[in-house]
Amino acid sequence: MQNKQLLIFDFDGTLIDSVPDLADATNTMLMQLGKPTYDIDTIKSWVGNGSRLLIERALVGNIEVEQGELTIEEADHAEQLFLEAYNNKSGSKTIAYPDVDKGLKKLHEAGFQLALVTNKPIRFVPKILQSFGWQDLFAEVLGGDSLPTKKPDPAPLLHVCNALNVRPDETVMIGDSKNDILAGQNANMDTLGLSYGYNYGQDIREFKPTHTFDNFADLVDLLMTLKP
Repeated sequence: MQNKQLLIFDFDGTLIDSVPDLADATNTMLMQLGKPTYDIDTIKSWVGNGSRLLIERALVGNIEVEQGELTIEEADHAEQLFLEAYNNKSGSKTIAYPDVDKGLKKLHEAGFQLALVTNKPIRFVPKILQSFGWQDLFAEVLGGDSLPTKKPDPAPLLHVCNALNVRPDETVMIGDSKNDILAGQNANMDTLGLSYGYNYGQDIREFKPTHTFDNFADLVDLLMTLKP
């Protein structure tokens, strides 16, 4: 790894811990539907593939959602309730992981271009960025519904590269889940994994990122050595 220009970050589980807000919104939805609610650790294991799949997992009470278990109408209605609840709660309990604020600003000041590619619906992203004062740090921001496909598809990462005129081999994808690592690998980018986030109970190292870190500060130290 050397001569990197662009750093693409995941959001939830990488920069921020948003599970408390997501869990509250999920359980609010379930209560409105008269369904059982779940503890925060269970809901955490369902996070990472965007809101629609989180909702479907909560409705069936399982990470695996079988075809035919839910009708489109059931999922659509539940999704609307979830989005309304999350819009009311979004950011109230969400926190940045240790050293993320300082680290992002250090990388930005060092001359890296930063981008954000999340599977979270884009409508919620600006408010959260604003709450941390990060709205000016990222040259490109994509949500899970910004393009027809989302991570682990490489399309969002390649879209960012094209928009910023940076080659994939000059780019690093940074995230906490297999979706991030697979997306980066599929885009022929180096990948950096963080072990502390949301990865369905699996060790991020199983997906063979270029390097793995247990904290954000150590990741920043490595990235600072990659600027030309």
